Amino acid sequence: MSDRRSGERAFIDRRAFLALAGGGVAATLVGCDSMGSRRLEPVLAAMQRTNERVERLLFRHRSEDRVPGGARLTGNAFPQYFVSDDVPVWDESMRGVWRLEVNGAVKRPLSLTLDDLMKLPRVAQTVDHFCVEGWNARAQWIGTRVSELAKAAGVTADAHYVDFQSFDSDYHESWDMESAMHPQTLIAYAIDGRYLNAGQGAPARLHSPVKLGYKNTKYLTRVVFMPERNGGYWTDRGYEWYAGT
Repeated sequence: MSDRRSGERAFIDRRAFLALAGGGVAATLVGCDSMGSRRLEPVLAAMQRTNERVERLLFRHRSEDRVPGGARLTGNAFPQYFVSDDVPVWDESMRGVWRLEVNGAVKRPLSLTLDDLMKLPRVAQTVDHFCVEGWNARAQWIGTRVSELAKAAGVTADAHYVDFQSFDSDYHESWDMESAMHPQTLIAYAIDGRYLNAGQGAPARLHSPVKLGYKNTKYLTRVVFMPERNGGYWTDRGYEWYAGT
C-alpha cells in the first residue's frame, strides 16, 4: 500500500518484501487446493504466524491503493472465478428477493435488499486487484464501504473480526476488523459503470485492494461481525489467513 506521496514504488516494495518474508513460500509448499504434507503443517503454521505479524506491522489504515489517472482498465478481460460447478446465479429476482444479512456482534441486525444497499453512501473507486497466482487487474468498483454497514448495524466493542459469506457453495472468508474498516473495502454492486453480472459475483460482492483476491468474497449473502476469527474456504485449505497486499 502507498501513501499519496510515496506512490507506487513503496507499494511494490512492500509486496516484494512480503514475498521474501515467506508468504510465497507457504503457498508453494501447500499448493493449490491442497492441504499438503501433514509433516509440514507445524512449519506452515509458524510461517503464517510470522507473516501475519509482519503484515500487521506494515499495514497502514490510511494508506490507499492509487491508480494513475488515465490508467487502462482490465474491462471484459477481468477474470471471473467461483468454486461451484457452474456459475452461481441467484434464482429469483435479485432486486426483490436477495438480501444481505448483517448480524453477529451488532446492536441492530440488518436485512438489506439491493435497493437498500444502494441507498447507503456510495463510493466509486478505481483500484488494483491482486491475485495470489501473481496476476493483477484494474477496475472501477461502485458500492458502499463496509464501515458504513458497521455504522448502520451498530457494531459492538467486542467485534474484532468479520466473516463474509456467500451462496457460492457456502464460500466464506474472515477478515481482521482493521482491514474490513479500511476506506477502500467495499460491498460492491457495480463494476466499470454497470451492475455486476453473474460471473462477477452479482448481486453484490466484497472488494478491496488491501487483501489478495481469494479474500474478496463474491455472491454475498451475509456479513457477520465476530469477537473471534474463523477460517475460510481457501484458508482452511492452507492458504494464508491474513493475505494482505
